[in-house]
Formats: sequence, C-alpha cells, structure tokens
Amino acid sequence: MDDGEAVLVTGATGLVGYHLVKALKNKRVIALVRDQDPQSLLLQSDLDIAIVNGSLEDESVIERTLCEYEIGQVYHLGAQTIVGCGERMPVATFESNIRGTYLLLEACRRQRDLVKHIVIASSDKAYGTSLELPYREEMPLHGKHPYDVSKSCCDLIAQSYAHTYDMPIAISRCGNIFGEGDQNYSRLIPGTIRSLLRDEVPIIRSDGTFLRDYIYVEDVVSGYLLLAEKRARGAYNFGPGAPKSVLEVVNLLIELMSATCQPIILDEVQNEIRDQYLDSRKARRLGWEPQYTFEQALEKTIAWYGSRVAV
Repeated sequence: MDDGEAVLVTGATGLVGYHLVKALKNKRVIALVRDQDPQSLLLQSDLDIAIVNGSLEDESVIERTLCEYEIGQVYHLGAQTIVGCGERMPVATFESNIRGTYLLLEACRRQRDLVKHIVIASSDKAYGTSLELPYREEMPLHGKHPYDVSKSCCDLIAQSYAHTYDMPIAISRCGNIFGEGDQNYSRLIPGTIRSLLRDEVPIIRSDGTFLRDYIYVEDVVSGYLLLAEKRARGAYNFGPGAPKSVLEVVNLLIELMSATCQPIILDEVQNEIRDQYLDSRKARRLGWEPQYTFEQALEKTIAWYGSRVAV
C-alpha cells in the first residue's frame, strides 16, 4: 500500500478496529465513528487520525468521506458484532451489517477511480452449521440465526460486487477474536478474566463442549494488512488451526491466573452453532502465520485487564 494513500476504517472504535488503526499509524487514516463511547480505546488514544461522525446506513456520509478524503483503501469492520444482540435486535443488526455493507460497496463502486482495494470483515459465523469441518473458503454460506445470517449476507454481497463489477475485494473470515481492549464482557475470554480478577466464579452459558477457533487480535490485524499489501481478492479464513472447547479455555485461564475455582456450567445457551473452526491454509499460502501461541496471547490479554479492571 502506498504510504500516501488515504485509508478508511469503519468500526474503528471496536476491538479489531482500534488495533488496526494503531498498526496503520504511518498511513493517513480516516475513521468512521457512529457513537462517541468514552470507553473506546480509540477515542481515549492520541492517534493522529481524522474522525468522520456518522453511520454506515447514511450513504451520503459514506460517499462524502470517500470523495473528500480521496480514499484509496477501505477496511470495512463496522458491524453489530454481538450474537446475543442480534437475537434481541434483528432489524438493527440487519440494517447495520447488511444495508451498511451494500451502501459502502455501492459508494466504492461509484468512486472506483479512487478506491483501489477493499477488505471486508466477515466471520466464521457466515458459514452457519456444517456437518463438515473445518470450514473451507469454497463451502456454502448459510447462517440461520440473525447475526449469522447478517454475516452470510454481508459476505455474499461483497462477493457479488467483486464478481459483477470486478471490484478488488478481499473477504476475511475469522474465528473468535480476543485481546486487549475488548470491553464486551458477555464474551467468554474477557468475561472470564474479569470474573477471576474479582475472585468470582466464571460462568459458562453452554455445556462447555462447544468448539471454537480463538484468534488473537494482533494476528487478525496482520492478516488484514497482508490482504491489503498483496491486493488479495476473494475469501480467506484466519484461524489458529487448533480449536478449543469453552471449558478448555476457561480452565486454561484459571491456571494462568493461579485461581482455584471451578466454573459454573449453566448449559442454557440457545441458537448458537455448536462447533466452528477454520481451514486457514489459503491464508498461509499467502504468507500469513499467527505470531503468538494461544497461551502467549492470553497472558498479554490478562496483563492488560489486570491493569484496567476494577476489583
């Protein structure tokens, strides 16, 4: 990527967005920000970026941003990212994740003389339930519940623009992302760490056997940057290649944090895919490799929460 090229990051106040913007510190970064959340690490930081206030669903804001800042590269991370919130608020999730994606891509199509490459953040949830695992990029996308469906649609819309209009679009499908800065404590890793820091017993909503890929945020960012550097097209899975059960993750956190408790297993989760993990050989052929082991990434994450969470 040309250092002088302006880069638009949607979803910049989220976990991945913040780490991505940090990694792009030598670029001219423009961040689309919907909510002025005082807890956002991006808004607390002194990063030298331009902030555009607005939502993905406002096409005039998107088009103005592309034109006025002469955007050459787009990282589209903006989305409603919580599975449970998708269940409670399906329409808002569809508006943000589906409508927000096609309005952004349509604006990029109209400004294709400016926009040279687009990275779309999809998810392993886009695949839906499959009897065949690990997921491979050529497998069909058939989410069934609101969040999963929204990611399937986002992904397919991006593919449609790429195939129909020959737009330079790369799609990333990542496993469960964790790392410093995730303040959504309904997620397994930050929620468990906070409980242990407070000497509370961790709670597992499922039966503990659900399998997932857990991928460190900095490894995700390195994947996004590689897609941009290579001007890659098409879909790429990013996962560690070593899925773990929920109970394995919680027990490892208990061990790393020198706790002695046993988690409470509620076994009450509904409308979640039981097992999800990815075949990431295509990304590895492009040159991507995780830089951190799971234990190393958890230790870095634990240290961050230890310095921030009130106990």
